[in-house]
Amino acid sequence: MKRRTELGEFLRSRRARLRPEDVGFAPGGGIRRVPGLRREELAYLAGISVEYYVRLEQGRNPGVSDAVLDAVARVLCLDEDERSHLHRLARQPAGVPRQDRPQQARPGMRQLLYTIGDTPAFVFGRRMDILAWNQLACALITDFGALAPHERNLARLVLLDENVLRLYPDREFVVKDTVGHLRLDAGRHPDDPQLAALVGELSLKSEEFRRHWSMHTVKSKSHGYKRFEHPVVGALTLQYETLHLPDDSEQYLTVYTARPGTADAENLRILSSWYGDGTPRDRRLEPGHERGQDTDTHSNSADS
Repeated sequence: MKRRTELGEFLRSRRARLRPEDVGFAPGGGIRRVPGLRREELAYLAGISVEYYVRLEQGRNPGVSDAVLDAVARVLCLDEDERSHLHRLARQPAGVPRQDRPQQARPGMRQLLYTIGDTPAFVFGRRMDILAWNQLACALITDFGALAPHERNLARLVLLDENVLRLYPDREFVVKDTVGHLRLDAGRHPDDPQLAALVGELSLKSEEFRRHWSMHTVKSKSHGYKRFEHPVVGALTLQYETLHLPDDSEQYLTVYTARPGTADAENLRILSSWYGDGTPRDRRLEPGHERGQDTDTHSNSADS
């Protein structure tokens, strides 16, 4: 995931999705060997020379100005996430080694998750690693506390875990959302070896991931609605909000809520009751799950 390669592939993928008529050119213009907008067409509309744009696409313009990047983004019809991604790729120094400290959720954040226990909530960090969660998040998605630390990763769960796969009837939307956020992370940290290993694993094991990754899907997780088909309570449509934590811009708090007075709110209440002491009712009589022996999962943090 080197910067020059990422930048060129991203720009080519965005040129490929545009037709000449999308940006004001007449249809036709001769036989096109590849789909989409030609380099000279993009350069003309952006007000730069073809040679300058070629150097940009090859990652050989480290001093490119914001004005030029904004002009290219305008021609390519980039949304805000894609525009920010372009700026990061163009500015990121190549070959900078990563020296990250493992991320952990603060004790106060874990206490907050416990306090809002009637609402599914969790914190994730770099590479979409799950750092902390509450019991209802476990009831809704999966028992994070039962997973090995390296398995507590939202992208890995959504793409590879069969039980989590079955939760989402809008499969294409959820996969696009997940891969898009991981791609943003790759733009921020192109030399992160753990991220490279995760991308390699997902590329090897998931056709869905390979397809969206090759399309350079870019999408931040901010807010919206998500549908679930839950094995206990059935259909759920929940609103989610994802917030950056003020003391660590690479940690995100995600909270799911249901509209008051709806069947979704009632189903969420039933789910909370079903998982009331942190252990699903069908597991409470199994060895190791007697009252007083359950793991206090809301206070766990994932190794990073």
